[in-house]
Amino acid sequence: MGVYREITPPFFIFITIFAVNMGKIIVAGIGPGSQQDITPAVLAAVREADAIVGYKYYFQFIEQHLRQGCECVDTGMKRERERAEQAFELAEQGKTVVVISSGDAGIYGMTPLIYEMKRERQSDVQVDSLPGISAFQKAASLLGAPIGHDMCIISLSDLMTPWEVIEQRIRAAAMGDFVTAVYNPKSHGRYWQLYRLQELFLQQRAADTPVGYVRQAGREEQEVTVTTLGDFDPEDVDMFTVILIGNSQSYINDGLIVTPRGYYREQADEGVKPGQQIMMESFRTIESELCNRDIPLDHKWALLHAIHTTADFEMERILHTDDGAVETLYKKIASGELNTIVTDVTMVTSGIRKGALTRLGVQAKCYLGDPRVAAMAAEQGITRTQAGIRLAVEEHPDALFAFGNAPTALMELCDLIRKGLAHPAGIIAAPVGFVHVRESKHMVKPFKDIPKVIVEGRKGGSNLAATLCNAILCYDDAAQLKPGRDL
Repeated sequence: MGVYREITPPFFIFITIFAVNMGKIIVAGIGPGSQQDITPAVLAAVREADAIVGYKYYFQFIEQHLRQGCECVDTGMKRERERAEQAFELAEQGKTVVVISSGDAGIYGMTPLIYEMKRERQSDVQVDSLPGISAFQKAASLLGAPIGHDMCIISLSDLMTPWEVIEQRIRAAAMGDFVTAVYNPKSHGRYWQLYRLQELFLQQRAADTPVGYVRQAGREEQEVTVTTLGDFDPEDVDMFTVILIGNSQSYINDGLIVTPRGYYREQADEGVKPGQQIMMESFRTIESELCNRDIPLDHKWALLHAIHTTADFEMERILHTDDGAVETLYKKIASGELNTIVTDVTMVTSGIRKGALTRLGVQAKCYLGDPRVAAMAAEQGITRTQAGIRLAVEEHPDALFAFGNAPTALMELCDLIRKGLAHPAGIIAAPVGFVHVRESKHMVKPFKDIPKVIVEGRKGGSNLAATLCNAILCYDDAAQLKPGRDL
């Protein structure tokens, strides 16, 4: 069995070595703490070692594999430099020295320090590194398949890294949609950092993003928990816990976390036309960059269409939909109750997908080209778009009205509603400009019983009004995030 020697400070021993034959240092990761998780290569190195150097707690995992007479040099916590110095001094005596770390020695372990000290000492000692199963890998296996796609690892320990730098890395991981493993989440002196990480992630990820954490992975005290980012309680973890936060595609199934690589998505996309494929990929990108994805599906569906058309993420702030408006209007169309869309200008009509209109038996009409419009406008002293809306209300008072250009047309509809002449199934209010635009949108809001989609402020346009119509017409594709069926 090994002969144990503990380093006790102060450690001021200076030895001059004249031997020609140098030994070597093997830095080995012994896994997270289970005998079954130590690799055969590491076990072989341990069995052949003349000396083992490491934190004293870890010797229990390899003790049975030591050869007779192996020297064991153990230390307490935060004694990494002393361990590395002792390893070099033993190796410079011609010995084969194994320096052990938990998990993988190259991940927050001894390997970087050994290589740095080799350079500092200008030592000729050979250094080899043997990988081990890291704690995040063990935790991932216990949680299901949470690291199936791009990932990163962040330590919350600020002993050697300023918190400002750590916070920058947290922001980058959250914004980059990386699956994120969190090491050193808490200690007796560090209690708030994990709360801050949760706060930063919730600025970029939905509250239902899967989170899993494992305490004492691979050991008898092992505890495995699956929850969500919104429900995660930092008080439930300690310094022996590894946390894994999923990305925007991760989900929980049968109590386990899965982060898909994309194989089934590729299968589901078979037969999709190139134009639709591009639109689907665009929607996935937009969704991943939303500040808040924890929103009702029908609002998200309209929002994705609006951002896709404008490339303007301010839509996340200015697009308003009444509760259930998009879904309600789709159901009216699908049931045949609603079969007409009236627009203020022909550009809106042109942007509504003809395939969707045909598929659902809906007509889209603009009255600006009607010969009666010019005469009515001249006779009554109103704009042509106002006249168009008056004619439309006479023939289709129950239509879905979509405005992408003329605030006067929207204001005209509001007046006709108040007079009891118009009873719209719904209103899309997206006129654009600088005169009466904001006011026209405010005028429509009091009609609580009419489902409305409104682009607040000055922004809007025919393209926006048309794409919001298309969002309603293809709402049955929203759950699969599969736009563009009628392209």
